[in-house]
Amino acid sequence: MYFLPKAIDDYVVAHSEEEPKLLQQLTRETYQKVLQPIMLSGPYQGRVLSMISKLCKPKTILELGTFTGYATLCLAEGLDKDGTIHTIDINEELEDFSRKYFDKSNYGSQIIQHVGNALDIIPKLDLNFDLVFIDADKPNYSNYFRLIIEKLNTGGIILSDNVLWHGKVVEPLKEKDISTKAVLDFNTLLANDPRIETVVLPIRDGLTISRKK
Repeated sequence: MYFLPKAIDDYVVAHSEEEPKLLQQLTRETYQKVLQPIMLSGPYQGRVLSMISKLCKPKTILELGTFTGYATLCLAEGLDKDGTIHTIDINEELEDFSRKYFDKSNYGSQIIQHVGNALDIIPKLDLNFDLVFIDADKPNYSNYFRLIIEKLNTGGIILSDNVLWHGKVVEPLKEKDISTKAVLDFNTLLANDPRIETVVLPIRDGLTISRKK
């Protein structure tokens, strides 16, 4: 979904950092072998994630929704040299696919994969996080936030993807549209929670930056 005129969007992309070669390879193989390749963050948003991570210089990152590992590698670019990123996905069939690319990168030893339900895994992680990226099933976004906020360090950042949900957030809500309702509730939750300050960016399908006070 593009919320800017195509000519402006093309200009923005053309004048932003180029996508690394390894991520180009990952994208090609994802489109060749994996269902729903559109779930990839993509080159422009990937560079945004990389830049935010580099500005934060996190020691610990939590990612919800690994898919084939594209965003994972982008976020890892900003890791502290002794830092780690914990990435969770429920689809065990993609674990080896993403691990192959993790191990080809400079960050393989810093990326820890977890397979299973994030709602079960998050409470078991005896860690606090400097940066969190939420990009998993939309109906659980609010549940993820409630689990994460207590594990987020002061000044820590939560990045939430797809918060404009193909523009459906400003359209009449359909009765059986569970995902859109969940995104609407999540956006309201972030806007009203006094523990954080939040800005919504109209990047691709919407990216929210929330900072813990």
